[in-house]
Amino acid sequence: MNKQIFYFLLFSQVAFLVGCNASKPRTVDVLIIGGGASGTAAGIHASRLGAKTLIAEETVWLGGMLTSAGVSAIDGNYKLPAGIYGEFKDSLVSHYGSLNALKTGWVSNVLFEPSVGNKIFQTITSNEENLEVWHKTSFVSAENKEGVWHVILNMNGDIKTVKATVLIDATELGDVARYCGVTYDIGMESRYVTNEYIAPAEANNIVQNLTYVAILKDYGKDVRIPKPDGYDPSYFACAAINDLCITPKEPHRTRSKEVMITYGKLPNNKYMINWPIEGNDFYTNIVNLSPAERTEVLKDAKNFTMSFLYFIQNELGFTTLGLADDEFPTDDLLPFIPYHRESRRIHGKTRFTLNYISDPFDQELPLYRTNIAVGDYPVDHHHGRNPNPENWLKLYFYPIPSYGLPLGALIPQNVDGLIVAEKSISVSNLVNGTTRLQPVVLQIGQTAGTLAALAIRNNSRIEDVSVRDVQKEILAACGYLMPYLDVEKDNPLFPVYQRIGVTGILRGEGRSIGWSNETWLRVDEPLLKSELDGLSEVYKNVSLAHLEDTVTLENAITLINNIKQNANIYEEAQALYEKYNLGEFALNNSIKRGNFAVLVDALLNPFDKEIDIYGNFM
Repeated sequence: MNKQIFYFLLFSQVAFLVGCNASKPRTVDVLIIGGGASGTAAGIHASRLGAKTLIAEETVWLGGMLTSAGVSAIDGNYKLPAGIYGEFKDSLVSHYGSLNALKTGWVSNVLFEPSVGNKIFQTITSNEENLEVWHKTSFVSAENKEGVWHVILNMNGDIKTVKATVLIDATELGDVARYCGVTYDIGMESRYVTNEYIAPAEANNIVQNLTYVAILKDYGKDVRIPKPDGYDPSYFACAAINDLCITPKEPHRTRSKEVMITYGKLPNNKYMINWPIEGNDFYTNIVNLSPAERTEVLKDAKNFTMSFLYFIQNELGFTTLGLADDEFPTDDLLPFIPYHRESRRIHGKTRFTLNYISDPFDQELPLYRTNIAVGDYPVDHHHGRNPNPENWLKLYFYPIPSYGLPLGALIPQNVDGLIVAEKSISVSNLVNGTTRLQPVVLQIGQTAGTLAALAIRNNSRIEDVSVRDVQKEILAACGYLMPYLDVEKDNPLFPVYQRIGVTGILRGEGRSIGWSNETWLRVDEPLLKSELDGLSEVYKNVSLAHLEDTVTLENAITLINNIKQNANIYEEAQALYEKYNLGEFALNNSIKRGNFAVLVDALLNPFDKEIDIYGNFM
C-alpha cells in the first residue's frame, strides 16, 4: 500500500472515531499498550510502586509470547530467577507441584501449558489494586499535549480516550513507537555501524522467521486433519529422520522423530510444536505492514503450521496427536498471535551491541553501570526459512558470557514521555537474538514499569529519573543488575555484590562453557592489586602504592581509610566480618574479593554515587 494513502486512511479513521467518541476520557498515570510478557510485567510493577496503571491488550489473555503465542518453554536464566520472572517461575512450581515437574521436554527446564501461564498472570494482575486491564482493546492513535498523552483505543468496537503521563509501548512489533515518531531499525545493521565484527558488511532488511506454534495433545485415537491447501511434504522432509529425508539442509542437526516430538513436551501429555529444523518456522517481514495486510500474510503462516501438523500425523505416524482443544479459546485452536522473534529496534539513549556483552568493561561507555536486567542465553537467530540463505548469518547459539542490559536501551532518543519495551528496545540485530527471550523481556517490562512509576512519583521526565533509583527498586524486588552466580538472590550478600558490580570496583568474569553462559564475581578468591583499576575509576585520587600484590586485610582497611580521609574504621570492619560471618579477622591474611566488596559497600557506599544514562559518574 502507498505510504501516503495508508496514513490518509489511518488519520481519517482516527478523526471519525474521535468524532464518534462522547465518553469522558479516562485518566491514569501509566498506560501500557500490549499485555504481552513485558507489558504484563510493566503493569504489575508500576502498580506495585503506586502508579495508577492501565494495560490495553488486544486478546483475552495476558503473557504474550509466553502464553498467547504458545512459546511455553522458557529459554535461559534458569539460574538467574530475576524479579517477576522468578515470581512467575515460582507460581509454575506451585501449580505443578515441583521444579522437576516442569522438566518435561528437552528444550528447556521450565515447560508449562500456555493456559496455565495465562491464569497465573491473570491472578497476579487481578490482585494489584492500582492496575486495570482492558482486553479486546487495540491502539488507534496517540498525541502528547503539554506532557500528557491523549490516546485513542478501540475496545471491541467501543472507542475510548485515555489520558496518561507515561506511555509504554509493549506491543509485539513496536507499533506505538513508530506512530509516535521514534526512529528505528529493521533487519541487520552493517558492522561499520555497530562495530560487531560478525555482523554483515552491508545492512539489509532481513528479519528472523516467525512461528505459529501449535500445542498438541494425545487423544489416544486417530485425529488426523484434512490435507491443508498447498500441502507439500518437501518443505518438512528433514524435520526428522524418515524415508522422505534425502538431502537435509543441515545434516548435523537432523534428529529422530521421537526426539523432535519431545523437544517441547509439556505437562499433561501435551506437545509444543515450535520446531526450528525444517519445521514450522515461517519467513516473512510484516513489521511495517498495515494490520489488514498482516492478517492476510499470517493466514499463510497458520496454513504452514497446519501443513506441518499434517506431516507429523501422516508422514511421521503421530496419528493420535492433534491440536489441543483445552488450550486456546480460538476458532482454529491455534494461538492468538504468532511468535515474533524480531521487531523494530528503536534508536535509544544507548544502543546495546555484542561488544558490550563480550567485553563490557573495555567499551567506550561504561554501560554496565546502568544495568537493569540480566540474560544468559546464547545469540540465537532463526533464518532457516529465508529463501536466500546466502544473505543471512548462521548464528545457532553463538557463545557469549551472561550479561546485563543497560537502562538507556528502553528510552527513545527523540520522543519524551514514552518508554519502549518487549523486543523493540535499542539493541543491535545480533543482540536481539538473546534479549528477545522470555526471562529478559519480563525484566525489560519490570524495568519499564519501575521507570514509569518513579517518573510519576518524582513528577519528572523519564530521562531525568535517577539510574540508581531504578536499580534500587529492582534490587528491592529481587531483581538482578549483574548476572553473578556466586550467591543466590535470598543470600544477604546478594545485594552487596550486585551494588559493587555495577560500580565497577570489582569486575566479574564471563565464561562460556558448553551451553552454559556464566559470570562470576569470584568472591572466594584472593584480591589482587592488579584487579583494582575499577576502584581508581570511582575514586580518582586513590593511591594503590602501599598495596601488596595480593592484598591483605590490613591493606584493604588502610586503603578505605585513605579514601574516607583517615577515618578509623577497624572496629566497623571487624563488626562487618562478624555480621556476615566472613571468617577470621586477621590483618595479615589476604582478603577475599567478596569480603573486600562487603567492606567497600558498607564503609564507602559507592553505589550512591550518581551516574548518567551512559554510566558516567556525575
